Amino acid sequence: MRMRTTSESLVRRRGIVVAVVAAIVCLFVWTPTASAHGTIVSPATRAYQCWQTWGKDHMNPAMQQQDPMCWQAFQANADTMWNWMSALRDGLRGNFQGSTPDGQLCSNGLARNNSLNTVGQWKTTTIGGNFSMHLYDQASHGADFLRVYVSKNGFNPATQRLGWGNLDFILQTGKYPPAKDITFNVQTSGYRGQHVIFTIWQASHLDQTYMWCSDVNFG
Repeated sequence: MRMRTTSESLVRRRGIVVAVVAAIVCLFVWTPTASAHGTIVSPATRAYQCWQTWGKDHMNPAMQQQDPMCWQAFQANADTMWNWMSALRDGLRGNFQGSTPDGQLCSNGLARNNSLNTVGQWKTTTIGGNFSMHLYDQASHGADFLRVYVSKNGFNPATQRLGWGNLDFILQTGKYPPAKDITFNVQTSGYRGQHVIFTIWQASHLDQTYMWCSDVNFG
């Protein structure tokens, strides 16, 4: 029987260490996906619209002219778009307005997503007075409720940052069980032209709150 040399033993040990480290790295790499959540995909939120349009082509210089709001957002922090599903805050206990200053609603008060508060000509989704909203939740956590607001007539998202006083409350849904896709109908009247739909999602599994802005054009 051949005895292993010292060098062979060292190589074998190093190989085991490398394998263990690789396994740990893989665990950390996959953790964000496992803990990911979701967003309103229709009408698309600002980060989701930018990711959907430019995620596979974010180095294209044409973005600066064709979609300047997404361009400035990618320049400020590309992770805002890569992590469109993770714009959450913990432990607000329902104190949404007190915890979120005016001008920071579209970023859910998260400094890393501040580019979403920038005023300008964000791309819009054309909708009617009665429309459907679609929440896509990768983790299927369900919802205690969703609240929907529409920016008041006269508010101009191209020149004004959104504040609580700029919003009309439209509806609060009931509770939804765990599901990847949650859709519900919204009925409005008296809105024409460009507006911002502001949505709050209170997830069911923990006290986690999501807030987003979707830019729309009421046809």
